[in-house]
Amino acid sequence: MNKLENFFVTHKKPVSLVLFIVLLGGAFAYSRLQTSLFPEITFPKIKIIADAGLQPVNKMMVTVTKPLENAVKQVPGLHYVRSTTSRGSCEISAFMNWDADIDLSQQRIESRIAQIKNNLPPEVNVTVEKMNPSILPVSGYTLESHNLSPIELQQLATYTVKPFLSQVDGVSEIRVIGGKFKEYWLVLNRQKMSALGLTPDMITNTMAQTAFIKSNGYMADYKMLYLTVTDASVNTSEQLQNLVVSNNRKRVIQLKDVADIQINPAVGYTKINANGHEGVLIAVIKQPNSNLVDLSAAMTAKVTALQKVLPKGVTIKPYYVQADFVNESIKSVSDSLWIGLALAIIVAIIFLRSLKASATILITIPVTLCLTLIILYATGYTFNIMTLGAIAAAIGLIIDDAIVVVEQIHRTHEEHPEEPTLTLLQKAIDYLLPAMVGSSISTIVIFIPFLMMTGVAGAYFKVMTDTMIITLTCSFFVTWIGLPVIYLLLTKDKPKSAKQAKEEAHEVKQQRWVSFFILNPFISIIMMLVLVAVIVFIPGKLQTGFLPDMDEGSIVLDYTSPPGTSLEETDRMLREIEKMIIKEPDVAAYSRRTGTQMGFFITEPNTGDYLIQLKKGHTKTTEEVITDLRIQIEATQPALRVDFGQVIGDMLGDLMASTQPIEIKVFGDDQAKLQALSKQIADIATNTHGTADVFDGIVIAGPSVNVVPDYTKLAQYNLTPAALQTQVQSALEGNVIGTLFEREQQSPIRMVYPSNRKQDVAGLKNLSIFLPDGRLIPITSLATVELHPGDAEVERENLQAMGVITARLENADLGTVIPAIQKAIADKVTLPPGYHVSYGGAYAEQQQSFKELLMILITSSLLVFAVILFLFRQFRIALLILVVAVLGIGGSMLALFLTNTPLNVGSYTGLIMIVGIIGENAIFTFWQFRESAKTSSIDEAIIYSISTRLRPKLMTALGAIIALMPLALGIGAGAQLHQPLAIAVIGGFLAALPLLLIVLPTLIRIFYRNHNFNAHEAK
Repeated sequence: MNKLENFFVTHKKPVSLVLFIVLLGGAFAYSRLQTSLFPEITFPKIKIIADAGLQPVNKMMVTVTKPLENAVKQVPGLHYVRSTTSRGSCEISAFMNWDADIDLSQQRIESRIAQIKNNLPPEVNVTVEKMNPSILPVSGYTLESHNLSPIELQQLATYTVKPFLSQVDGVSEIRVIGGKFKEYWLVLNRQKMSALGLTPDMITNTMAQTAFIKSNGYMADYKMLYLTVTDASVNTSEQLQNLVVSNNRKRVIQLKDVADIQINPAVGYTKINANGHEGVLIAVIKQPNSNLVDLSAAMTAKVTALQKVLPKGVTIKPYYVQADFVNESIKSVSDSLWIGLALAIIVAIIFLRSLKASATILITIPVTLCLTLIILYATGYTFNIMTLGAIAAAIGLIIDDAIVVVEQIHRTHEEHPEEPTLTLLQKAIDYLLPAMVGSSISTIVIFIPFLMMTGVAGAYFKVMTDTMIITLTCSFFVTWIGLPVIYLLLTKDKPKSAKQAKEEAHEVKQQRWVSFFILNPFISIIMMLVLVAVIVFIPGKLQTGFLPDMDEGSIVLDYTSPPGTSLEETDRMLREIEKMIIKEPDVAAYSRRTGTQMGFFITEPNTGDYLIQLKKGHTKTTEEVITDLRIQIEATQPALRVDFGQVIGDMLGDLMASTQPIEIKVFGDDQAKLQALSKQIADIATNTHGTADVFDGIVIAGPSVNVVPDYTKLAQYNLTPAALQTQVQSALEGNVIGTLFEREQQSPIRMVYPSNRKQDVAGLKNLSIFLPDGRLIPITSLATVELHPGDAEVERENLQAMGVITARLENADLGTVIPAIQKAIADKVTLPPGYHVSYGGAYAEQQQSFKELLMILITSSLLVFAVILFLFRQFRIALLILVVAVLGIGGSMLALFLTNTPLNVGSYTGLIMIVGIIGENAIFTFWQFRESAKTSSIDEAIIYSISTRLRPKLMTALGAIIALMPLALGIGAGAQLHQPLAIAVIGGFLAALPLLLIVLPTLIRIFYRNHNFNAHEAK
């Protein structure tokens, strides 16, 4: 016995123990692995939102946006900066390089902003957030009541629901959206105030000198130390009413003498609606590293407990639970994995007709999977759709490794039944080991170049390819060391007579059809030419996309009413939409936000979004429901601009550069020209087949009323512009002049004029202003009141102004729509000097990814070539196998074409995998041929090698195809993400059979017919 045999025999029990520990460790890792939809990836995007009240767009641009852009531009690692400037606010997105430390980049941006803070207007409030999936809600609930007021419902959400749900482990924030905040309003009686010589400033000063608690210091008395406090806080409305505003020794004037104290909801420009009722939305934000599924289960239990303590008539219901889709996706991908595995085992049983050999495979594969889970857990990976999909996609290769070794052992046993299992085992492993190493390395190295991939696709698919590398490495070691021991454990040696052994011997059946093909090479040449033609001509006919689509069963509907539309009018139009949503039989629930959105954005009062959840097992696809709703809304509410998407895709878009697949950017320096060009390009996009939700990018803020002070007249009456502005604000929105503390909460005290909520433009022009002595004077004597049309938002990228035209796809693909738009723009749009058009969105990401994937394909092919060259040390065979492997891509492309599957990042990954898979199988064939050629003629060696490898090739091909079939059929949520990859690999496997069984032996005969394998080989 040699060392290898000694190892298996002497270490059978220790290795068995290790295998058992691996199974236990895999079960432990499975129970502890975090579960999420996608890998936890921090996107290299940092968003800065600056709020400066209601400044006009042009002033915002000069005083806020440009200084912030210049500050951000200086941060190291910045890729590019993009900004949107609106009335009173700006949103700046800093896109860092993918290898940048995002936390450090955020600190640097905050530091740069702090340096220029003194140069910004004093009232500017700047918020900086790094964009990652954890800032977006993972679940949402509606809090509804028919008997509580909006104020009471909001207080219930803030002071009862939020603390209660925040106790759940893994929650980062419970966000309360909607309802009304409680405020105390001082509704001033201006006539009384004027008669008494009072002004609003006097009331403001009174509140400034009241409503405080301040320390006076410590006092020692009788060995005790006391803290002295002046408590001038206002805790009740009675205290507020009795505050003294003036005492001129003749009369004490209290606040109740000149103002009416009212409790009112705060002025707001947002509206929340859930399932047709006004309510409050509760959004759950999770900690970055918390388990989504565990958090969701705990939250469901907590909400059930919460319902018991809520007041009668108050209900809390879910309107969106991301974990439901995650669970469904993980389950469907897991089911695909186990169903495929079971079917592949059945194939092994049918071919081998040996219970022991099949049982060996059945045990080996779970051990491999358990070892994979242990390493994934140790390296900090999570259970998500990418890691599970990688394991499901690699299951065919795992089965391949196990089948090759078991088949070799089983066949050796068939050929030499008289020999004991230990000797057979040694022969089989010794014979295959070099080829096993070479073939395993050839499949592993194809995934190493994926390190070159950047962007969103690189971030997600790198996790997938890393998981494949881990899985295949585990498969090699378990198959090499563990499988022989498992086979030994299942072996019960029984003494056999020589006669019995002779009767049971089975030699390899010579497949004489092989000689027909190798003696007629024109057949192989035709096959090769056909595959070359497929590779050359089919790609141009394939649909193309970026990331594979998923049917999530949830819809995001963004909407915008015409500029300046009031909240009430927008709400009226939206209630008509809701009638259509409710009538849709597949809709389970919906929620609506007006004046706010789910993400981190600047939002005007005439914009918002719906989140529509479809029923489980919905009869129509999500895209079909979207199409139906789009047609109805566009027909009945033409004034509304709508934009549909799916929740997770929309969230990913928010984290990337653009939420839209199609983004056309036109750059220039004149806003009027940019708007004209944007409209022209938007018309072209609208008339292009396959587009939907086209938007010209022109966002107009509503009209404004400008109050322009006359400085001379203000000085004449001893008024300042600030005093004028304060009084105008009191007549409209009101001024917060203090707070009232009650029951562990504080409510703002707002000073307003009567009928401030009903004020119109004519009323503003007739407004009377208080002079310092209490007299009233018309505002027209102090200022000019003029109407101003709305300003358009300004978009900039890398400090250059641009117009952005966006659109979504409808029953079309990027590869068809974008070229059509590009051609139409080139034919119909004349760009002025200094203007140019570029394309962003998913198309830009796709083009970048395809360039990188082409480089990865070339690099992977060269690595496979290098592995074969190292193994056989001959350029001839390395080149032959590489040619055959690359031709296998033709089968993948043909499968994509016949199934109408787009060429995207997923299917492209499948093309690359095929090169390694065919290379792996070809290595075993040539290894068998070379060994046989040492003792027989070239033709006989070819026939014997193909005959010997026929069964394992059929087994591995059928096993892999059947294992991938559930994924290829795209059954269940989440399976669609890996469907293109599975189809590409199956197509490659189907092409691999004739390539390996007919073309490869023909090429070997052509190039090796005069070769002597017994001679020294170093050529």
